[in-house]
Amino acid sequence: MKIKERPEFFNKSAVFCLKKSDFVTSAIDVMAERNIGSVIIVDTDNKVNGIVTERDLLRRVLAKNIDPKTTPLSAIMTSDIRAARPEDNVIDWLRIMSNERFRHLPVIDDGGKLINVMSQGDFVSYTWPDLLDHLKNKATETLKGPAAPLPILIGGIMLYSLLMIAALKLF
Repeated sequence: MKIKERPEFFNKSAVFCLKKSDFVTSAIDVMAERNIGSVIIVDTDNKVNGIVTERDLLRRVLAKNIDPKTTPLSAIMTSDIRAARPEDNVIDWLRIMSNERFRHLPVIDDGGKLINVMSQGDFVSYTWPDLLDHLKNKATETLKGPAAPLPILIGGIMLYSLLMIAALKLF
């Protein structure tokens, strides 16, 4: 499935953006008020310059005891970010986001302008039902045999449990 085919792609509220010159307190206030995990930093043409996430605030502001009232976002933002296109595959990006340990993905047009931001949670909501349905079908096929081995049944239960634990950690 393509990113642009996800219901969240069009149903999400507008992305909140700030400029490099805005102060860290602006990002903190907006993220707290709107209950969001990131703010995209754009230039005057709405091209993505970076992102400020909760992790950036923790590691680059709190851990270093930097004054958020006098520090510009350019000093703490992550500027080497990955960005997707609307035509990109959801599963490909979910894998990249998981492997590279980031949760917010700006989606840009061909000119590099911001269209939307998708979160790892937006993608997981798509993949879990499909994955569970696939497991159910495989388990049904396996257990239809004349002597369904007990180890296969136990293994299936253990796999399901591990998947549920992993899902809880994502949320």
